[in-house]
This record gives sequence, structure tokens and C-alpha cells, in this order.
Amino acid sequence: MAAKEPSPIVKSYLILYNAAQVVGWCYMLYQLIAYYTIDKGTEETLWDYLGFTVILFQNAALLEIVHAFTRIVPSNPVITTFQVLSRVMVVCGVVMATPTGKVSPGLPLAILAWSVTEIIRYAYYALNLIDAVPQLLIFLRYTTFIVLYPTGVTGELLCFFWAQSHVANTKQWSIEMPNTYNFTFSYLYFLWAVMLLYIPLFPQLYLHMFAQRKKILGSGSSSGAAKQKHN
Repeated sequence: MAAKEPSPIVKSYLILYNAAQVVGWCYMLYQLIAYYTIDKGTEETLWDYLGFTVILFQNAALLEIVHAFTRIVPSNPVITTFQVLSRVMVVCGVVMATPTGKVSPGLPLAILAWSVTEIIRYAYYALNLIDAVPQLLIFLRYTTFIVLYPTGVTGELLCFFWAQSHVANTKQWSIEMPNTYNFTFSYLYFLWAVMLLYIPLFPQLYLHMFAQRKKILGSGSSSGAAKQKHN
């Protein structure tokens, strides 16, 4: 079911939201590059250096779940929820939550893949709302994922793996028996369960993007992409 043409107020809001995200992720990419070049040798960890930016703009994406469920954009609410919450889980439930997650070698991989992906995606969405998407941006939107998706997933899984050692040693956020409610919960097992979910879910999302790429680029038409009004 396609979303109706948004009202002028909603359209203006979506343009501002997507434009703000472009600026935020561009700044994050700059910070990532600066950390390893201009400010190389700083005593700060990568997370100390750009963590606030990641928290701010990644968690702002929670609004996209609202956008999808309220149908102001045609995005699939279930897929949108999974994609957004999986990122939020990495940021809040893994990296912010554990000292080991903050120093994972997967963190720069994930941030690099996320930032490039999001700059392209949000720019595409913003320009799509005013019917001004250039062909190059359409090509990038449906091509860069081939490398960036696996890179991002690899980074995310490495963050999970680095975090689980701390959770295992400290039993962080776990509830053990006996207790008043006769309830037990292992955050360690929860992390592993989330990691295992990547096995069936990532291939489906990855293949879906290939199908979209064939649909949009296969015809060689930019107008087909421009008709897809996203958030």
C-alpha cells in the first residue's frame, strides 16, 4: 500500500528531518576520518571522540518507526522497526552498555558503513520529496549497499562479540534465581540470540536490496526511483 502524497506540513517536516540527518551523518563521517588523520594519536577512544554524535543521530532514527506506522511514508513498518532497533541495540545495548563494546574493532567498521549509507539514503529521501533526485544518487543508493551492508553487519557483530565477554564476567543486566518473581533472564544469552538472528534476517534484507536494485536500475529509469516516496 503506497502512502498518499504528504500534506505540505508533513512534507516540510520530512524534508527537514532528512536534511538534518544528512548533516549529522556527514559530521559523523568527518569525525571518523579526523580521528584517524587530523587527531591521530589522541588519548581519547573512538567512542569518546564521536559517541555523542552517534547516540544523537542514530536514536533520532526511532522517528522513522513512527513515520512508517503512521503511513506518512510507504516504508514497511516491520522491516523499518527491525532495521532501526537493530542499530539502536548496537549503540545503546552493546557499545554504550559495555566498556569492551566501546573498544571493539567492529566499531569503526560499523560507523563507516552506517555513515556513508545514511548520507546517501537521507539525501535520496530529501531530494525525492521535491522530485530532484540526480541519477548518480539513485545509482549510489542501489549500489553501495553491496559492500556497505556486509561491512556494517560485520562491524555490528564484532561489537556484540566484544561486549559479551564483559556481560559474561559481570552478569550485567541479568536476573538470577531465586527471586520474588521466580523469573530469570540472561543478558548474555539475549546478546547471543540477537547475534543469531542476523543469520536468517540479513540474507533476506540483502537479497531484497538486490531485487530493488534490479527493479530501479534494471530499467535505467530515474523516474521509477523518483516515484518512491520514503521518509
